[in-house]
Amino acid sequence: MEYSKLGSSGLSVSRVCLGTMTWGLQNVQQEANEQIEYALAQGVNFIDTAEMYPVPPNKETAHQTEIILGNWLSENKSKREKLIIATKITGGGVPWIRAGGPITGDAVVAAVDKSLQRLQTSYIDLFQLHWPNRQSPHFGQHSPNAISLSTTNAKEHTAQMLDILQGLDRCVKAGKIRFCGLSDDTPWGINTYLKLSEQHNLPKMVSIQNEFNLLHSKDWPYLIENCVHEDIAYLPWSPLAGGMLSGKYQNGARPQGSRWTISQRNGLFRDTPSSHQAIAAYSDIAKQYGYTPAQLALAWCDQVDGVTSSIIGATSMAQLKDDISAFSMPLNQQALADISHVLKSYPAPF
Repeated sequence: MEYSKLGSSGLSVSRVCLGTMTWGLQNVQQEANEQIEYALAQGVNFIDTAEMYPVPPNKETAHQTEIILGNWLSENKSKREKLIIATKITGGGVPWIRAGGPITGDAVVAAVDKSLQRLQTSYIDLFQLHWPNRQSPHFGQHSPNAISLSTTNAKEHTAQMLDILQGLDRCVKAGKIRFCGLSDDTPWGINTYLKLSEQHNLPKMVSIQNEFNLLHSKDWPYLIENCVHEDIAYLPWSPLAGGMLSGKYQNGARPQGSRWTISQRNGLFRDTPSSHQAIAAYSDIAKQYGYTPAQLALAWCDQVDGVTSSIIGATSMAQLKDDISAFSMPLNQQALADISHVLKSYPAPF
């Protein structure tokens, strides 16, 4: 396993981050325990969760993922200090979490306290904002004019961001969190937080996790260049595009127990003819070079300049083993050239 620096935090994290959002819905405690133990045995030291998980989110299962991880941490206290545990505060719009209200400084403090209880730990290594209070161009909303940028009140949102940083600062000073980061944000969001941190001597964002994969590479190069030069770790989530890049949904397939058999909060926005055509082409390349389609997609993501650690998730041990193996299977130059040709043919398939 190789490791990278988590932005300006100085923490060393594995190139593989174990995602957990299936725990509590598609995976039970025992299966989660098996995933954790296997990942740790492969050198993984980075685990990402969220107060909202599992997904798709609903009132009945909310917080179960943190509880499951916390149960494992409680039974394995000697391993806690070797792990980098990341979690996230839910953004606005989820009615059963803080009545759907926006992220505020006070909400951060309350969320941190509750996550600490569920995780059964005294500190969180990386506490992230799951999505910004303003509408952001994620979850299929990245086409021109899919959202309105000009109607966003920048002054108002900047004031909210300052309040959030002040809440994070209270948690850092109390020893409850070590570092803070972003998710589903933009260069403007990154740079506004950095400016406020410098102006007011508040914690600096050290990371951002956004969707990034062979079907959704919009963050290259502009946002990722921003991260590289501001020393912010870039953490791709959904490097398999919600499982699509494994090829398991091709030709209308819906494997039993898979995510696409469960109603999705944002719909199946990746499910387009262009996406399936791109995946068929990537699958052909994978077969040619001796990879599974999932391994090809993950190995590609890992080699992108500026990527710090890719967040993977699995519902079975077979999937997890296949995924982690990809990070020790570098692609050769011809394979990368073949992938690049397909990527240029399908730059934004959904």
